[in-house]
Amino acid sequence: MYMQSDLVEVKVVGCSGTIIINRPGHQNALTRSMFEQLTEALDDLYRERSVRAIILTGAGETFCTGIDLQELQDDQPPQSQQQWGEDAASFRDLLIRMLEIPKPIIAAVNGPALSCGAGLVSACDIVVAAEQATIGLPDPRFGLVAGVVAPLLCHRIGAGHATRLLLSSVTIDAAEAQRIALFHELVGQNQVWARAVELAEQCAIGAPEAIQLTKRLLYENVCEQLETQLSTGAIMRATSCTTEAAQEGLAAFFEKRPPEWK
Repeated sequence: MYMQSDLVEVKVVGCSGTIIINRPGHQNALTRSMFEQLTEALDDLYRERSVRAIILTGAGETFCTGIDLQELQDDQPPQSQQQWGEDAASFRDLLIRMLEIPKPIIAAVNGPALSCGAGLVSACDIVVAAEQATIGLPDPRFGLVAGVVAPLLCHRIGAGHATRLLLSSVTIDAAEAQRIALFHELVGQNQVWARAVELAEQCAIGAPEAIQLTKRLLYENVCEQLETQLSTGAIMRATSCTTEAAQEGLAAFFEKRPPEWK
């Protein structure tokens, strides 16, 4: 039975199951509860035998702009330090689960994919994006570290391209993302989900056992090292939340002013 949630929707069409991040009024930013909801949705579709591939997309014209910064702003240290650690661990566990599930996961990137949103894209096996889509890791501009995303990004596109994105905080367009193999295909804005469904159908042509064993092989070749790196990245992410830079970065964001770094 599929989980019922206003923030994470699940639907099955033919051989594909689609997970929709559904906070368009907040640019599909992820709340803490949504990490668990996304994991439950993935597991629901993994258990559904008729589903041969899983599609992840966002409602409206945005894929996902990362975590809900208001939740971070509302936290009060030092009591919140444990919460920040749990947040980073929850996101790490979500990405690992995406890698572990032996069904293909296809990102249908219908708009901006930023911070944790870029991490979700990086955890998918195939990425189809709108020609107007963008992707980036602006975390340092808020005094934060994209620690959980960094190892996965290096794994997907190589250390050189990942380093530039992580250190410059630049947001790149779809053409650039395709050039560095972060996006695999570009289509029109209204064709993103339909193309993802077509890709799911292509995956379904292969024998289910063969496809699932192939994905297990791909993940197990890198799992031990990558899981260690993701755990280290989660610690770095949680640590960055405790800094004065993060307090200033978040305050500047909500006050709509440039941050004043010390």
